[in-house]
Amino acid sequence: MNVMMEIWQYILVFLMGSVPWIEIAAVIPISIVAGLNPFFVALMAFLGNLSTVYLLVIFFDKFQQWRSRRKNGQEQKSKRQTRAINIWNKYGLPGLSLLGPLLIGSHIAVFIGLVFGAKKHVTLLWMTVSLVIWTVIITLLSVFGIDLIQSIR
Repeated sequence: MNVMMEIWQYILVFLMGSVPWIEIAAVIPISIVAGLNPFFVALMAFLGNLSTVYLLVIFFDKFQQWRSRRKNGQEQKSKRQTRAINIWNKYGLPGLSLLGPLLIGSHIAVFIGLVFGAKKHVTLLWMTVSLVIWTVIITLLSVFGIDLIQSIR
């Protein structure tokens, strides 16, 4: 029974990692603080986030058609979208991919990159590299942060 509970916890990490705006930046520290294995947390959060990013890229054309029908030509940009456009204008696809997961979310970063004409395979490459980097950084900061807090007590 205990093994099943642990498996469900990692499935939940995968699912929460795939949710836009929660993603790896929130799910990794929370899961590590909860006592889950940092390696498996990082792996499952990364795979969850990456899976929905890939699905977004694969189905981008259909998503864009649906979105244009839903908006009926009336589009207002959110703060996150405005921030993404500014990052795109300043740093291009590499900057958007590397800064996106932390500042605006990986899904919005991918979407903005594709809207601005980035090639799908290049977008996937940059976002994969970015998510690997951020997963490692967030996992290490979480593990060492917990160790630091415990050593202070």
